[in-house]
This record gives sequence, structure tokens and C-alpha cells, in this order.
Amino acid sequence: MSIVPEIAGSSRARFILGVIAAWLMFQLWLTLAAPGKISAELDGTSPKVNVQIELPFTPERFHVLAFQQYGRVSGAEGHSIELRGVKRTDLNAVARPYWVTSVGPIKEGG
Repeated sequence: MSIVPEIAGSSRARFILGVIAAWLMFQLWLTLAAPGKISAELDGTSPKVNVQIELPFTPERFHVLAFQQYGRVSGAEGHSIELRGVKRTDLNAVARPYWVTSVGPIKEGG
């Protein structure tokens, strides 16, 4: 008795497999899109950088708290959050959420 024909015959199992496949594709897309959101101006050799994270909306408390695990939040203005002391190895993780549009250096005087 094989389980494959049972799964193929069950609409519930096919639905669950479809949801899992969609979720995996979304996770893959997030991972592949993250490096493209990071500005080339952040290239360098220092172990930590100060970044400005751009969002398509005004950040709320949830977003600020989500980024605090990567560095010190020094402010939020308009559609951006300033994050200081971010390890270079964490830049992809900072850029990974779908609601992050770009990650670049902090704009001075802004």
C-alpha cells in the first residue's frame, strides 16, 4: 500500500501541499530579493554599519521592535527607520522582510 496514490486522490492533501509549496516559494522569493534591496554604498570592510531602512509606509512600533534585534534604532521619520551598529552579516536579514523597500546608508542632515 503506497501513500502517494492516497495523497493524489485526496483534495485536502493536495490543498495542503499547494499551500506548503506557495509558502516555500514566498520564502525563496524573500531570500533572493533581499540582496537587491541593499545599497552598493554600504560596501566596505568595517564590521558594522549604520543604515536607513526605507518602508512603503510610516513605521509602527512593531517594525521598530523587529529591527532592534539587529542594532540600535536611533529614530524613525517619515517612511524610514535609522538603525546603527548593524553587523554586515545581518544586512540580508534586515532587508529580507517584504515590507522593506531598500536599505542604505543613513542620510546626513535628514
